[in-house]
Amino acid sequence: MNKFIFDMWPFLDKAICKIIRSATRPIFDQYIGKYGIESIDFGDLTLGTLPPTLQGIKVYEMQEKELVIEPVIRWASIANVTVNVKVHSFKLSTQLLDLHIMLAPRVTLKPLVPSFPCFANLCVSLMEKPRVDFGFKLLGGDVMAIPILYQFVQEQISKQVAILYHWPKVIQIPILDGARGTFIGETVNSDPWVWHKWIAHATFIQGKEWWGGATKKPIGILRVKVIRAMDLPKMDLLGKSDPYVKLRLSGERLPSKKTSVKMSNLNPEWNEHFRLVVKDPETQVLELQMFDWEKVKMHDKMGMQVIPLRSLAPYESKLFTLDLLRSMNPNDQHNKKNRGKLVVELTFDPFREDNSTPAVISDGEGNVSIKRDIPAGGGVLLVSVENAEDVEGKRHTNPYAVVLFRGEKRETKVIRKARDPRWSEEFQFVVDEAPVDEKIHIQVRSRRRRLLPFHNKESLGHVNINLMDVVNNGRINEKYHLINSRNGKIHVEIKWNTV
Repeated sequence: MNKFIFDMWPFLDKAICKIIRSATRPIFDQYIGKYGIESIDFGDLTLGTLPPTLQGIKVYEMQEKELVIEPVIRWASIANVTVNVKVHSFKLSTQLLDLHIMLAPRVTLKPLVPSFPCFANLCVSLMEKPRVDFGFKLLGGDVMAIPILYQFVQEQISKQVAILYHWPKVIQIPILDGARGTFIGETVNSDPWVWHKWIAHATFIQGKEWWGGATKKPIGILRVKVIRAMDLPKMDLLGKSDPYVKLRLSGERLPSKKTSVKMSNLNPEWNEHFRLVVKDPETQVLELQMFDWEKVKMHDKMGMQVIPLRSLAPYESKLFTLDLLRSMNPNDQHNKKNRGKLVVELTFDPFREDNSTPAVISDGEGNVSIKRDIPAGGGVLLVSVENAEDVEGKRHTNPYAVVLFRGEKRETKVIRKARDPRWSEEFQFVVDEAPVDEKIHIQVRSRRRRLLPFHNKESLGHVNINLMDVVNNGRINEKYHLINSRNGKIHVEIKWNTV
């Protein structure tokens, strides 16, 4: 089991962190605009390279159709979680690091059924108070170094976790269809935070993030045309509003796309086009938010609306005239106020299935090559930077990868003090035509956190990859020797999907 967890941990780290981001986003959004808070987001979010380990496990013999196990779990992680809060243009960072946990849970799989994964519900509770130790930095100083505060925080965490999960209280999570899960002894709808906990746990085991979301791949492109807005409210005492629209797909960590700002206009026209990569049209929604641009203070939120992608038919353009709302809460009394309308046009273009038969070409001397018909039109280039080997810097080795394509730059997270870093990060580039005669540049760099600007960054090697084979074959999965590196290699997977 420990070997299995160790091999799976890089992927579990990425999946769990993705769930954390999606589960905490609604909580963060509740505070934006209050108390002068302009934004809250994660900086670094990684559980580290060290996985939890099982120190022992007890299995109970049961007559019922269930399996009861009690593992002892220890986790001395090098987790690094940074939350950035912007208050009145002042940026405040808090950092959680060096997390140490000891748990003694009871896990019950019941009832056992003859359908994969062979149990219908997962029930978890704690048999004793958890032991939790961590570092917490605020404004560069370790708050947990204060003895009295350290002891108080330790006790409170153990106490609150025990209240929620200590036996006989049980978290029951449905695995198979037809099973319903809830927090025993709690009312899910009574507390928003309880609801988010339920979502996080249920999604982690049952939902698309765990069984499908971590492996979901793009299946098409959503084309959005932001046409116009009408009868927008006046947000300033002097002058009219300066509106612009932000749009994003739910479940994505990518930055929101923005229209241009229309100055002093309550009936603006944009006619601007955007393309978003779709992974799950059955569950994803397009989020549209209207803001009033401000030169100095925080931009005022004018209204919002969402469009479920399941309402779209493939390849058919659909026009929407949306009534802007203050929030998506159906009980919000402020939604009765007129906030204007937004007109958008959406088109969902699924990727083509490559059913073309490749042509085999011979040069008459026994040498053959394969050539495929390259479909005209655009698509999505998916670049997965998996890992690197034997990278070494002259002054420091904190590697991260930089992907450059058509002037766009993407970066992986930084892995501190590692010669064999594993990133497993995927980047998307939406293009209008097949990149047949182009190259993609990938460079491994090292970054050091220091106040002095000297030697903070250095290159550990690079590679230029021709995209002809990617377009012809649809996919490459190779290890490349890094140029300007002694023994360094990088593992990259690139896919090309057309629409």
